[in-house]
Amino acid sequence: MTQTINRTALFNASCFALITTAFTFSIRAGILPQLGAEFNLSNEDLGFINSMWFLGFPISMILGGLFYHVVGAANIMRIAFVMHTLGILLTIFAGGYTTLLLSTLFIGFGNGCTEAACNPMIADMYTGVKMNKMLNRFHMWFPGGIVLGSLISKFMTDFGASWQLQMWILMIPTIIYAVLFFGKTFPKPHADEAMSIGENIKAMFSPVFIFLFVTMSITAITEFGTTQWAEVILNSSGASGMLILALTTGVMAVARFFAGPVVEKFGQTGILLIGAVLATIGIYMFSVVTGPLAYVAAVIFALGVAYFWPVMVGATAQRVPLSGALGMSIIGGVGMFSTAIWQPVIGSWIDGSRTLMAAEGLIGEALELAAGQATLQKLMLFPLVLIVLFTIFYFWQKGKKPAGAAAH
Repeated sequence: MTQTINRTALFNASCFALITTAFTFSIRAGILPQLGAEFNLSNEDLGFINSMWFLGFPISMILGGLFYHVVGAANIMRIAFVMHTLGILLTIFAGGYTTLLLSTLFIGFGNGCTEAACNPMIADMYTGVKMNKMLNRFHMWFPGGIVLGSLISKFMTDFGASWQLQMWILMIPTIIYAVLFFGKTFPKPHADEAMSIGENIKAMFSPVFIFLFVTMSITAITEFGTTQWAEVILNSSGASGMLILALTTGVMAVARFFAGPVVEKFGQTGILLIGAVLATIGIYMFSVVTGPLAYVAAVIFALGVAYFWPVMVGATAQRVPLSGALGMSIIGGVGMFSTAIWQPVIGSWIDGSRTLMAAEGLIGEALELAAGQATLQKLMLFPLVLIVLFTIFYFWQKGKKPAGAAAH
């Protein structure tokens, strides 16, 4: 007898799991200054802690992509719940740098499991246009959850709440998704999805996949390198770093909600090129403006990076269809892995700029502002490189129609 699949409950649970992922990003970004002060950590140290979030993510995401058809979404989400809970509790009761590294790695692992389980599960529950709509609605909750988490963190910090209390907030969506998933029947993977891993890997050696692999590493650091350090870099610019993060991700959420017609009008290659130009302008403005204009920069930057992640994954599915679900997991994984590598580098840029500006006699807010702006000018190099690469991609792929929705 076939058990009924409660699609609504499974979809809502997936959204709360992604909200958990978003909270681990935004609330952690909000408490970075408090962690640095309490444990006497440099920005480079904080960068290594950040990098564990981005390292755990691709490891579990790629493993989940490989074994999804064997272990199923339900078991992957059980692992996600254990990893999230362990990571949150270990952070709250952390005694220092090493525990923070380990706890953030666990959280990243849980986040990767969420992506690995929920993306194919949603694709298995719906078909055609409905599938694309529901996947977009699901992915909207990452920036949407970051908006909510950023505002919660700012409100709690302004009212003197400890960073430990802020971390306890993460348990709310974690428990909600566990309760919603509990006892539910999960959809079975489509038979045509279980294609040969060998075929997937062979497809990944195509020029287009290699190009997407390289550029994904740069699009990811353009987005996450700026947003993860918003509180540290921008707080001395006369604007609130957490409000900048909330505004950025809020614009991204709205943009993704209306992604269909926008991508249809400009095409994948066009939207990637436009995004690189807008991201460059946004980061440049961050590096030179102060006060309310920083919020204008945030909107421009957000419109630039909003479509990077979903369009890169979509381009993989449609332009390298034989790479399958594994190819999409690899592309997502390299984005997170790249960000993990660059986090301590960005932290060291801030420390180095601060030392350099202090030697020139700057102190207090002026020192922090100058160090942040110098770091942003270095971050601007990433989208500048993307402008060149996506211009090449635009003309390379001109006239080539992407395949229909692949893998699912």
